[in-house]
Amino acid sequence: MTSTGFDPNQVKFDEGVRRLKAAAAKSGLEKLSTVLTSRDPRAAKAQEMLTVTNIPGGFTKWQLPVMLDRASQMFITVAAPGASVDEHSHDEGDGIRFIAGGSIIYEGTELTAGDWMFIPAGARYKFEVGNLGALMCYCYCCCCAGRADLFDFDEVVDPMHVSGA
Repeated sequence: MTSTGFDPNQVKFDEGVRRLKAAAAKSGLEKLSTVLTSRDPRAAKAQEMLTVTNIPGGFTKWQLPVMLDRASQMFITVAAPGASVDEHSHDEGDGIRFIAGGSIIYEGTELTAGDWMFIPAGARYKFEVGNLGALMCYCYCCCCAGRADLFDFDEVVDPMHVSGA
């Protein structure tokens, strides 16, 4: 195997946080109170500053200009074409949603595979799913499950047989 010089351990986590905060400040992205998407010109400006060169050949990589500031929970959602999410907020913590396939429309802008949206705690938002449906991965500093989703973990639950799945 040929060495590429790639070493993902050159910069410590706290150094990466400082780098992110500096780029966010220069891009006008500090202290967000509204939703930010990858299609926002400020995010594009930050992306240029947050490009990472310490990667193997054939890859392009950049650090996102946002971060979650505490433990988070990850979810995957599959959404039917034309489905919609009414206006709501996640009051307990920030979140980030990645579009893996299909699309969603947020405030008239279509977010497609590879796009993301950062949702600050308490920011109200809504979106519609595009014509091909959507596959999304999201990470929130809150739990999006409902009370009915809590159960005794000694029980085996098949998600395909839970109401609404």
